Amino acid sequence: MRTRKNIRRIGVLTSGGDSPGMNAAIRAVVRTAIYNNLEVVGIMRGYSGLLSKQFMSMQSHSVSKIISQGGTMLKSSRCPEFKNPEVRKVAYENLQESCIDALVVIGGDGSFRGANLLFKEFGLPVVGVPGTIDNDIYGTDFTIGFDTAINTAVSAVDKLRDTADSHNLIFFVEVMGRDAGFIALNTSIATGAEATLVPEIHTDIDKLCSYMELDRRKNKTSSIIIVAEGEDGGGAIGVAQKVKERLPNYEARVTTLGHIQRGGSPSCNDRVLASLLGHEAVNALISGRSGVMIGQMQNQVVFTPFDEACTRHNEINKKLYEISRILSL
Repeated sequence: MRTRKNIRRIGVLTSGGDSPGMNAAIRAVVRTAIYNNLEVVGIMRGYSGLLSKQFMSMQSHSVSKIISQGGTMLKSSRCPEFKNPEVRKVAYENLQESCIDALVVIGGDGSFRGANLLFKEFGLPVVGVPGTIDNDIYGTDFTIGFDTAINTAVSAVDKLRDTADSHNLIFFVEVMGRDAGFIALNTSIATGAEATLVPEIHTDIDKLCSYMELDRRKNKTSSIIIVAEGEDGGGAIGVAQKVKERLPNYEARVTTLGHIQRGGSPSCNDRVLASLLGHEAVNALISGRSGVMIGQMQNQVVFTPFDEACTRHNEINKKLYEISRILSL
C-alpha cells in the first residue's frame, strides 16, 4: 500500500476475457466516483486502448441500463505487448497526459499482472476487481461472472439430458476451464452428471470406462460426462475417442459449450457482487489503498495484494469432488 495522493480523476478498464457482470462493476465504479465528486474516464479495449488513448468521459447516464447486459460496454482485448517496459511507460504517460490519477482494472490474473506493474514501476494507484468466469483468482470466494456461467452450463446440460435419455446416448460435455475445474465441478453436481473430469485431477480412462460399465449393469441407459477443457485426457473429444476405443458398443456424442458460458444477462448474484466490488474499489482508492484486488470472502470485503492474487489460485473443493462421485452412483 502507498499513501494516497490527491485523486481527482479515476480511469476504469476491462481486460482479458469478458464475463457477465462486468457492466455492473463499471456502473458501480462510475456512480461511486461521481458520488464522491470524482471524474471518471472509461478506457476502451483494455490495455490496448490505454496505449492508443481511447478514453471517454463518463457520467451517471453513461452507465444507465447496463446492469442487466452481459459483456462489457468498454470492450476488452488481450495486450501481450504490455509485457514490454517501454510500452508500459507509454501507457503511464498517456494516463498522466489525460490527468488520470488512479485506475480500476476489472479482469483476471493476467490483467492484474499488468496493473501490478503500473503500480510498482510508476507508483500509480491501482485497484483490481476480479472479473472472470473461471473463479480461480485467489482472494475472493467468487469472481464476477462465475455464477452466471455455471447457470448457463446447467441449463444447457439439462437440455442435453433429455436427448441422451431419449436415444440411450453418452454425452461428453466440455465446459470452459483451461486451468481450473470450478465450472465443471459445480455443473456436474447440479445436473447429476455421471462423471466429472477436471484439470486438478488426473483423468484415468480405464477407471472411467469401468465406471461407465458399472452404470450399464445398473440399467443406466444414458450418461452425462462433464469435461473441463483443460483436463489432461485431451478434452471432451480426446476422452470420447479413448472411451470409444475401449467400449466400441457405446454410442457417444460430444458437445462443447464454448463461449456461450461467457455471454448472457448476469445473474442476480453476479450483479450484486459486481456492484459491491466496484463500489469498494473506488472507496479503496479514496482511502489510500493501492496495489490490491478487492474480493469478498465469507461475506466480508477483503484486500489481497496483486503479488499474491497474481501468483496464487483458488483450489477446487476436493470434498465437493468426492460428493459429486458419490451422488452419481
